[in-house]
Amino acid sequence: MVEKRSGKWRNILLLAFAAMMAMSLWFSGSAVVPQLTSEWNLSPAQQSWITNSVQIGFVFGALISAILNLGDRIRNHWLFALTAMAGACFNAAIPLWKPSWNFVLLLRFLTGMMIAGVYPPGMKLMATWCKEDRGLGIGILIGAITLGKSLPHLLNAVSGGMPPWQTVMLTTSTLAALAALVGAAFIKAGPYLSQNAPFDWQFAIHALKRKSTRLANYGYLGHMWELYAMWTWVPIFLLTSFQMAGYSVQAARFAGFATVAAGGVGCIVAGALADKIGRTTVTILSLIISGTCCLIVGLFFNHPVALTVLCIVWGFSVVADSAQFSAAVSELTDSRYVGTALTMQTSLGFLLTLFSIGLIPVLATSIGWQKVFWILALGPLFGIVSMFRLRKSPDAVLLANGHR
Repeated sequence: MVEKRSGKWRNILLLAFAAMMAMSLWFSGSAVVPQLTSEWNLSPAQQSWITNSVQIGFVFGALISAILNLGDRIRNHWLFALTAMAGACFNAAIPLWKPSWNFVLLLRFLTGMMIAGVYPPGMKLMATWCKEDRGLGIGILIGAITLGKSLPHLLNAVSGGMPPWQTVMLTTSTLAALAALVGAAFIKAGPYLSQNAPFDWQFAIHALKRKSTRLANYGYLGHMWELYAMWTWVPIFLLTSFQMAGYSVQAARFAGFATVAAGGVGCIVAGALADKIGRTTVTILSLIISGTCCLIVGLFFNHPVALTVLCIVWGFSVVADSAQFSAAVSELTDSRYVGTALTMQTSLGFLLTLFSIGLIPVLATSIGWQKVFWILALGPLFGIVSMFRLRKSPDAVLLANGHR
């Protein structure tokens, strides 16, 4: 028993560490948008495409994976390792090859496509090690992923605020390559959930037919409408606020890093609570807090210190519920196809993010930064309604060992 527990936590921590390093690829382009805009004279639409190309690639890769049941038919640690290494290569090609703008977007698309082999399989790997504490386990993973996504902002900050964009992208590629090595050499699957399933391309759709699973996915979609638009644009929002107040760029970069990184702590805290007081309870509370932040954050635009504090609170809550939507789907679906169900969930969520990420810079130009984040509050509102409905469902007893 002691050996098994030791193996469990060794694998959980190694998986979290590898996921953190691999996910630094995601915002390696977004974090250097100011540098790229200065060097390439990017329009607001082109700035959005730095992130949206990754989102589209992720959705495309996730849909292919879901249709082919890759997450349930291939050993997940190999899928994790191979795609992390490929993503590192595609990302590194941008600073090394100095390609045209269109080819940059293609490489970011391919990077996102490879991340689809890291994120959902990573969640399934975590679920194979956790049963009664699945919310905590997946919370640790999503927390590590969140911290990984904040690393490019930290690289900006410790380098003085505006380092060469090539340095940031090459560093994140190196981290992802190390993640691949860790995944291949040290991470194994646990004793829970089926490791292999027969091919069934229709399960990608069947996973959405059960009402309770649909409601969990609806909650996730509301959460995703807000999350990636917030992660993409709040660091730029903070930078603008700090510059207008005469504060340093480096301070703004640290504020942006702290905002995203705070979500790592939020995921772990929410995961531990959800296993004890319920998935729907924790997700509803998180959505209420983050939705409120959407509505009031613009009021503090001219007060950078207060704005930073509020953004850290927002960063803590905006992703705290993320792991619990995934944990809920893993508990409500056929255990043989958990990988497919999680991949389908994430593909739909990231497809939705394309619209909210692209909407923010357009609205910021027309109505200003102070009001632009109001539109994101629609997501938490939809998520709250969906999770209240799931809470009343008979299937809710399957969540968190009976804790709704």
